Amino acid sequence: MESSIEFRQVSKQFGENYAVKQLNLTIQAGELFVLVGASGSGKTTTLKMINRLEEVTSGTIYYHGQPLNELPLRQLRLQMGYVLQQIALFPNMTVGQNISLIPEMKRMPVTEIKTRVKDLLNEVGLDPATYQQRLPSDLSGGEQQRVGIIRAFAGQPKVVLMDEPFSALDPISREQLQKLTLKIHQRLNSTIVFVTHDMNEALQLGDRIGVMQHGQLVQVGTPDEIAQQPANEFVSKMFASAQTNDIYGVYLNRLKVLGYLEPLTAADQQLPVFDSNQTIGEVLPALQTHGAVRINDEMALAGKLTKEQLLAFMINFKNK
Repeated sequence: MESSIEFRQVSKQFGENYAVKQLNLTIQAGELFVLVGASGSGKTTTLKMINRLEEVTSGTIYYHGQPLNELPLRQLRLQMGYVLQQIALFPNMTVGQNISLIPEMKRMPVTEIKTRVKDLLNEVGLDPATYQQRLPSDLSGGEQQRVGIIRAFAGQPKVVLMDEPFSALDPISREQLQKLTLKIHQRLNSTIVFVTHDMNEALQLGDRIGVMQHGQLVQVGTPDEIAQQPANEFVSKMFASAQTNDIYGVYLNRLKVLGYLEPLTAADQQLPVFDSNQTIGEVLPALQTHGAVRINDEMALAGKLTKEQLLAFMINFKNK
């Protein structure tokens, strides 16, 4: 599997203090990798070293096999989208102009840029005819962050860096934008490095999760691995603090968001029903017997899961 970003013995010091110490990490091309940890754990510093907002003190970061510090800085950053908690849209530019900025810098054809702006606005539920000429000050916080996300993807970057992008939003907007991130990631297949202090968010989004503590990476794994085999007490407590500590529920959420659940019909009422208290292992026998199961309405994830859809999901997830 092709690596996108690789840290080899990377450290970052501020004075005598280590923000990151001897970090070894490989992020695969096309995966959504989440760095999670408490404030001061080094996760944001790690993210900033990827686009050289912070330079490494020692060690080497490789980008598609090349040492990062050997790449021209402008060329590097044009290949990377960046989404911050502080939305940072240009206030004197319209929504359309904000989204067009990087494609224009890359000298994409004007007709292609116009089409892309409209397509991306439609993707996030913002009608181009209504929103394209608005200024950021005319938008709500959630709308501004939607524009910030699609602006980061507009130039078709190989890598998108997301630094606690939803932490200032209300719970409903936050959930909507988490789902939006999963959908855009699936469609565009960019490598995403996502920073959060929220283990629940990490479990919902991450193909793999890296847990940081005091500037060091203490565990890397899939949501399953983090939940079932925490590396130490710190990781175990972080997982226990998550609002949803049921990995099956996390997978069901992704199945729904990414379109793997099919609509229920009248003929499906006799199918066995499963909910978040059960495991994938418990669902499999029913799928073998009946070919499909119903997902419990109480999870607001009503739909039919077929054996073929579960298999397709798991193959795609494992191949990240």
